[in-house]
Amino acid sequence: MGTTLKANAQADEIAQLLLNVEKLAQFKQILSDMKKGHQIVSTGYDTVKDLSKDNFSLHKNFLDGLMQVSPTVRNYKKVADIIDYQILLVKEYKNAFNRFKQDNNFTTQELDYLGRVYNNLFKQSLNNLDDLATIITANKLRMSDGERLKAIDDIFMDTQDKVQFLRHFNNNTTVLAVQRAKDKNDVNALRNIYGLTN
Repeated sequence: MGTTLKANAQADEIAQLLLNVEKLAQFKQILSDMKKGHQIVSTGYDTVKDLSKDNFSLHKNFLDGLMQVSPTVRNYKKVADIIDYQILLVKEYKNAFNRFKQDNNFTTQELDYLGRVYNNLFKQSLNNLDDLATIITANKLRMSDGERLKAIDDIFMDTQDKVQFLRHFNNNTTVLAVQRAKDKNDVNALRNIYGLTN
């Protein structure tokens, strides 16, 4: 009986040992799987990090590119047209205002009013030039070429409107001066001031 008991005890120990070996193998497999999972996560993280860096570089390059002004924008015809309109606006308002100041048909208050209108128009037109300079200067704004061209078109339209307003305003003021001169029968003074011939 002692031998059978001993044999049973050894059989139990062998079974336990096999069970422990199997558990150890399972544990090793779990550790191996965990290591692979960690490597996948780590590789994935590095990949995401690298993609993020590349993506950031792409975005940075794109955004930096938006700070640059292409020759298409710099050489856009309406840039020169805006400057030409600005020169016209200044020349026409100064000529008209000088004429009106020499005309005795306007009161001091009316001349002050004309001066405020011209001054306001001039300041607004200078704002347009400032905006234009910002749009066509590198490292000022982040805009695509299309956005820059659209902004230039808007400034062109606004400047053109200001010149048209100025001409309309000058024409109306001239008509008023002519009517007042007629009322005073001061035709000769009008001819001299406005350069009219018989």
